[in-house]
Amino acid sequence: MVFAQATAITGAGPIGPRTVDVHPETFRPHPIHATERIWSETNCYVDLWVELIHVLGADPRPAMASVLDAGFDGLQWSFVKPQSEDLRNLYGIRVDEMNVWKPFHEHLIENLTHGRLSTVEVDSHWLPDTAGTTYRSGHGKTTIVPLTIDPSLRTMTYLHNAGCYEVSGEDFDGSLGIGERAPLLPPYLEQIAVDVDRLDAGPAVDDRDIRSIAEHFARRPAGNPAADLGRRVVADIEWVQSAGPDAFHLWSFGTFRQLGATAEIAADVAGYLVDRGIGDAAAAVEPFLAVATAAKSGQFRMARAARGRAVDLTETVDAMSGGWAAAVDALDAAL
Repeated sequence: MVFAQATAITGAGPIGPRTVDVHPETFRPHPIHATERIWSETNCYVDLWVELIHVLGADPRPAMASVLDAGFDGLQWSFVKPQSEDLRNLYGIRVDEMNVWKPFHEHLIENLTHGRLSTVEVDSHWLPDTAGTTYRSGHGKTTIVPLTIDPSLRTMTYLHNAGCYEVSGEDFDGSLGIGERAPLLPPYLEQIAVDVDRLDAGPAVDDRDIRSIAEHFARRPAGNPAADLGRRVVADIEWVQSAGPDAFHLWSFGTFRQLGATAEIAADVAGYLVDRGIGDAAAAVEPFLAVATAAKSGQFRMARAARGRAVDLTETVDAMSGGWAAAVDALDAAL
């Protein structure tokens, strides 16, 4: 079996993570994915990195600082992602896009053999953890991190969303595009190399974590992006009423879900600042959580609209915009 483990390469220093000893049956997700959360999942890429940093033994919260400069572009809320420069600066994690020039599962195996991990886009049709949504019933692009691959047994363990899972048999072939399951186009694939010395030092060395959070906060959009999104969702009520439930789910993912998840993780980042001695950041936690709660309420209300019912989003919009303004003011004072 191929494991992700440290591999010494002359002149390059430590480039790969120590053995990642994670198993589906014993895996415990990071508290960001606790079931009692308002939004227990965000988007596949953020969720994946939360758990990957977690299994590498580090705190993922400072890597999520990009939520502080998220905004609304008039159509959808930012699809936030941990920034590659933050991963490298805080944890010694280098992420590079790979040129996929042969069957992509071969690249994945080679990366593991050389002590590197990978992110790769696969078809969720073949991932058993998507049972009830797309597993064996639909198709969707999603990102995973393979942890172990055994071609002889046709098994793979992988991180996906908030969990650790295993595929085997036909699902193994399908998810890795083997044989007749080969995709028409090569997937997006990233190589992950980790400087274990930098990882062990932790993200707080030289206060670089605080500087990173402050820099993202300084790049925040002008005005109140939560209020901007609120005006748009009100304008979309008639369209949602006519478009129906299927369109609603796609629409809500880019509006209420992304705003709500962003706000809840922003509360986590504020909590991290408190843990790092910036006590005034505590005043931002509850307002950010209020935004997350209001977004969840707005999504429920618009689900009724998708069934043709009349809805009133005034309370939702006021809570989102007011909470965002209060949270930003609190962080501004703290930083």
